[in-house]
Amino acid sequence: MTDVPPLAEGYEISTDPDRIDAERVHRWLSTDAYWALGRARAKQDNAIAGSLNFGVYDTASGAQVAYARVVTDRATFAWLCDVYVDPAVRGKGIGTALVVAVREELRPFGLRRIMLATHDAHDVYAKVGFEPLERPDQWLALTFG
Repeated sequence: MTDVPPLAEGYEISTDPDRIDAERVHRWLSTDAYWALGRARAKQDNAIAGSLNFGVYDTASGAQVAYARVVTDRATFAWLCDVYVDPAVRGKGIGTALVVAVREELRPFGLRRIMLATHDAHDVYAKVGFEPLERPDQWLALTFG
């Protein structure tokens, strides 16, 4: 794990669910995130309601610029998903800082593992300690159409 720079000046991270801009998050994910293309707004709202949510906000305007959510029992397991950084602010380390914030928020729970899946952002996650599964042959998935 390499040293990770702090969140860029002018941004803040919050887990306050009332700050999530659900409309913006839905637009980002349903139109630009390969894993959620076409996701219905109601489905996204349900996902937000059932998750621990993280937002990154521009401190000057208050606008949300990034999002991540975690599905967890807060005891043994967590699934990090829907990590998205607005294209206008990419390249500032916001995604990496967001994942660090998720890791640190979950650390006190004593979880056995935090899982995620990614097609194209392995480097971002590796910076904060994520590694490929040691035994991927032991993991299964049940997929519904």
